[in-house]
Amino acid sequence: MDSLTQIVLGAAVGEAVLGKKVGNKAMLYGAIAGTIPDLDVFASYITDTVTALSIHRGFTHSIVFSVLFAPIFGWLVSRYEKYKDFKGWSWLFFWAFITHPILDAHTTWGTQLFWPHDIRLAFKTIFVIDPLYTIPLLVFLILAMFQNRTSKKRRLYNNLGLLISSSYLALTFLLKWVAFNQFEKALEVQNIDYLQLDTRPSPMNTVLWSANVETEDAYLLGNYSFFDSKPITFETYPKNHNLLGGLAEQEKVKRMIGISEGWFTIIEKQDGLYFNDLRFGLLSLAPQSQNFVFQYKITQDASGSVTFTEAPKNKRDGKKLLSELWKRVKGN
Repeated sequence: MDSLTQIVLGAAVGEAVLGKKVGNKAMLYGAIAGTIPDLDVFASYITDTVTALSIHRGFTHSIVFSVLFAPIFGWLVSRYEKYKDFKGWSWLFFWAFITHPILDAHTTWGTQLFWPHDIRLAFKTIFVIDPLYTIPLLVFLILAMFQNRTSKKRRLYNNLGLLISSSYLALTFLLKWVAFNQFEKALEVQNIDYLQLDTRPSPMNTVLWSANVETEDAYLLGNYSFFDSKPITFETYPKNHNLLGGLAEQEKVKRMIGISEGWFTIIEKQDGLYFNDLRFGLLSLAPQSQNFVFQYKITQDASGSVTFTEAPKNKRDGKKLLSELWKRVKGN
């Protein structure tokens, strides 16, 4: 999830664990702890794109990290804070650490919660930014912040925020199931034979859902809103995996295919080949758009070494997409 959401969640969890003992400091340390797992993003500055993508939401988003580092941070804080309970601080950091990857596991990218096992948990029920999850949590956290630390109202407000946001998170599974069934029915009605069907919510809402459908030689991309009145339609994107040629045997290419979980297409432009990760969709709802959210240029130097470079994004594309999504959410 986005940084603000993780900060707010960490603060609410910190309050639930230690707010009665240390007041707003529990929120402060919970907020700090809620951001720490995402420090793995700095890997992109010191290593190549493929390795950075492999690291992202790996070790720092695991149960192992939470168990190992919670006592370390708990000990450090207990050394200089007036409240000296090492166990209490350790529990605060543990729960703030562990709830971070659990929430991230509901997004499309997912998390390696069970690291070092190479299993990426991704329920794909919520977008990385979802106001319906974050706003109730934030509002009740602010209300709790201005109450006395021993006040029953303080605990009530904070618990309400956690309850409402968690209930919404649970509801997203039902919404995903409904959308998945609609896509299945559409494929059946249109007599489309397929190998896999993958669904996810569109940006910032859980009303409009997107589907990736794998067929023998292509992927079909479609959208469905709960307000739709017309049948679901699908756009066809050839896999073009054959364009990789000998590159398909390169280690980095294999790793990139693994990261994308096989959901990728290859396109050829004037300046070379591009790898499109289909799991995160397009920056445009226009028919046959090739403007994928995550698109990487593939280059190979004289020594045979392969490099993936992420294609730059235009801010105007993001604004245009939000406008298109708002219209599409209201139905076709």
